[in-house]
Amino acid sequence: MDSSTRTSKAASEGGWRFSRVREAEPSLPEVHGSIPVTRRGSWLRQLLAFTGPGYMISVGYMDPGNWATDIAGGARFGYTLLSVIMISNLMAILLQALSARLGIVTGRDLAQACRAAYSKPVSIALWIACELAIIACDLAEVIGTAIALKLLFGIPLIAGALIAALDAFLLLFLMNKGFRFLEAFIIMLLVVIGVCFATEIVLSAPPVAAVFGGFVPSKEIVSNPEMLYLAIGIIGATVMPHNLYLHSSIVQTRDFEQTEAGKRHAIRWATVDSTIALMLALFVNAAILIVAAAVFHANGQTDVAEIEQAYALLSPLLGVGVASVLFAVALLASGLNSTVTATLAGQIVMEGFVRLRLPHWARRLVTRALAIVPVIFVMAFYGEGGTSRLLILSQVILSMQLPFAVIPLVQFVSDKGKMGTFAISRPVAMLSWAVASIIVVLNVKLLFDTMFGTG
Repeated sequence: MDSSTRTSKAASEGGWRFSRVREAEPSLPEVHGSIPVTRRGSWLRQLLAFTGPGYMISVGYMDPGNWATDIAGGARFGYTLLSVIMISNLMAILLQALSARLGIVTGRDLAQACRAAYSKPVSIALWIACELAIIACDLAEVIGTAIALKLLFGIPLIAGALIAALDAFLLLFLMNKGFRFLEAFIIMLLVVIGVCFATEIVLSAPPVAAVFGGFVPSKEIVSNPEMLYLAIGIIGATVMPHNLYLHSSIVQTRDFEQTEAGKRHAIRWATVDSTIALMLALFVNAAILIVAAAVFHANGQTDVAEIEQAYALLSPLLGVGVASVLFAVALLASGLNSTVTATLAGQIVMEGFVRLRLPHWARRLVTRALAIVPVIFVMAFYGEGGTSRLLILSQVILSMQLPFAVIPLVQFVSDKGKMGTFAISRPVAMLSWAVASIIVVLNVKLLFDTMFGTG
């Protein structure tokens, strides 16, 4: 059965109604249904068949854009905000499970689903908002990669930003090798990040009781305005809009049976995959905060809030020269991973909303250029210090776009007319709307505070 037939059958079985829109090409057609899976064999064999997409979306939850918030939280308040990282991660697990469900049941990614469900003006508006969010996300990743190259090799930020453009060719090379090859590359870099931070935790030797105590929510988080502001920043920056589009697409790389039983099997294992992967993201984000608390907060360096500050202080405070190097290596791996997945998400969004198919190399170069040009412009006119303001702007844009991804997603998976028997139950729908509302409200507050200088 070819991919177009699978998509058409998936849509009809899922109950999706396309009264206005003709059948679209499958999401990421070059790799759609390219990875065989089986409902037989051991649970490990079944899990391994679905392992990959979850790790690709987990990249967005540990990207360089999150590092400064985690560092600031640990340096200023010790281990207290670990509970916030855990809660935000649980929210992410739920939303990514919904995204995978949408893609598996309907045979459409979130961008295609929006185009099918909404009027043309609304779809265009959503597309523009999403493109802005991807550009904003790319800004953070390019800057993070450039900072890592500067810290490790002394490369100026402008040159580092230009080097980051080469990932467009890296992604093209990996995709040509097969989607499994791309997943393996992403997982390899995630292992590097995990090992680096596991080593950092061992070197910093945080008190175990204090660490576990930090995962217990504290009233102080709400009563202390400064702590609340950082907590809002952590939760608000957790769910990246492009991840919801990305996940709904790449789960369709699995060639699962287009039957009710086959889809339920795929949903189950795709959810397990993303949940395990997001637990790795929880470890990395918690590790950044734990190291900051054990090294900076414990030594009275409570004002550390930037990546370069953390790099400069780690080795002197720990007395271990490799500590700062490991930190920078993890940052570089995070930046490379994030730019690859964000670029892929850009392709999914453009093809899903406007059905514009560019050659893969051209799409990736365009996406890269839209991120690198502002970085070079800002550094040329405002110096390297201007990149921090650019990072703030990127997070503001992401905050503005997030509701336009979360709300349609929850709306679609709650609709029995679109999902049929796969629509989420009322309790799960209520929880999903609650999570969506919390994220939207906190992002609006974070946006307001950032624009008007409060908090």
